[in-house]
Amino acid sequence: MESICLRIEHLHQSNDSRGLSAMGPVPLTLLLCISALAVLVSAAAVDNPTGEDDYTWPHRKVPLVQEKQTLHLGSSEFLAKPQTELHGICGIECQRGLPEPSLNDLEQLLSYETMYENGTRTLTTVTIQEQNVSDSWTGASGSRIRRRREVYGTDTRFTIADKQYSLKYPFSTSVKISTGCSGVLVSPKHVLTAAHCIHNGTDYLDGVQKLSVGVLKERSRRKGKGRKGKGRKGKGQRKQKEEEDEEEINENAEIVEKQERKGKGKGRRNRSRRSTTSEQPSFRWTRVKQMQVPKGWFKGISENVVADYDYAILELKRAQKTKYMDLGVTPSIKKLPAGRIHFSGFDDDRPDNLVYRFCSVSEESNDLLYQYCDAKPGSSGSGVYIRLKEPGKKKWKRKIIGVFSGHQWVDVNGMQQDYNVAVRITPPKYAQICLWVHGDSSQCRGT
Repeated sequence: MESICLRIEHLHQSNDSRGLSAMGPVPLTLLLCISALAVLVSAAAVDNPTGEDDYTWPHRKVPLVQEKQTLHLGSSEFLAKPQTELHGICGIECQRGLPEPSLNDLEQLLSYETMYENGTRTLTTVTIQEQNVSDSWTGASGSRIRRRREVYGTDTRFTIADKQYSLKYPFSTSVKISTGCSGVLVSPKHVLTAAHCIHNGTDYLDGVQKLSVGVLKERSRRKGKGRKGKGRKGKGQRKQKEEEDEEEINENAEIVEKQERKGKGKGRRNRSRRSTTSEQPSFRWTRVKQMQVPKGWFKGISENVVADYDYAILELKRAQKTKYMDLGVTPSIKKLPAGRIHFSGFDDDRPDNLVYRFCSVSEESNDLLYQYCDAKPGSSGSGVYIRLKEPGKKKWKRKIIGVFSGHQWVDVNGMQQDYNVAVRITPPKYAQICLWVHGDSSQCRGT
């Protein structure tokens, strides 16, 4: 029986912010040889206990968000300072106790401000039609899943430094924002990120007037060194090879996690992670043409739901050739394979390196995902994605279902408790973001 042999670079890294001694990276080689049959059987047993239908992207209509009126505003002061974390947020129980917003409230929250590169601003109000088509989506589980808070002890992040992986999908969709955040390409010219990366709820951050986005690219080769078409693979072959590499990367992470779950990694404080320093790519920076922030993020609109609207869209001056990731909507944690989410960003403690992680969601409300994915400042704004099967097909497809907001303190049983939080893309938010990206609501009728 043919075996799958995977070579993964293992680094040890501790979290000195919690009193653990700092250790330099110690590369070890972990050779995993697992039979293909065992991998398939294990994946089927762990990730799909209830049938294939639970792991298929649902087809559903979304509300129709249309522009109503646009008003011109004065220029921004650009004096705001970035927020490291949010305090006093309406927590898990608070969120569950909130009434469903009325149509008028939702229209106010989804109205948005546009900032242009010359510093001028507009406020656009919206109308929402067919809101009832999304009523059935709200399936947030009320169960409480207890997870070990390993985020404070074991660093489970993977550094994706080698261009062999960082320049391939899905990692290549991750971008760096010049204000110190991350983002994800959702079209050739649009980046989804966190609103707090450009606006603190009152004003735009200092530096946003010259906002740029960095996309990873291969370092330039010396002239005359490159090949001129000889021996190059055809387009179909290249695409097939990229898909195979993409599946291998994801499979590596899944296998390492399964091995640790079985106890074969006892005694190690760090999970194996793909990390290498050779052939590290560089950034290609592109200026932002305009940006949009939902009114729900602004202070004084609705303090209880401000965290629900921590997202923004940046339109780039130049279209990127990099493959982007589509948006998606998922109704509940019960629809996620093993309750697991994934995201990649540029954490501050690993300068200019792309960092990938995955973890299970601990709690959820209709608008937020609470989890303990390891993350450092700089990863805020990363696109949170999952993999589900396309309807009627065997192929798995990744879609962005949320935006990583960062570390927050929330109310739990009358006490403040800290989580890493991601903003969910709900059907109304999907319709709004789709309108920003396409400029035509008729293209945003379903997921």
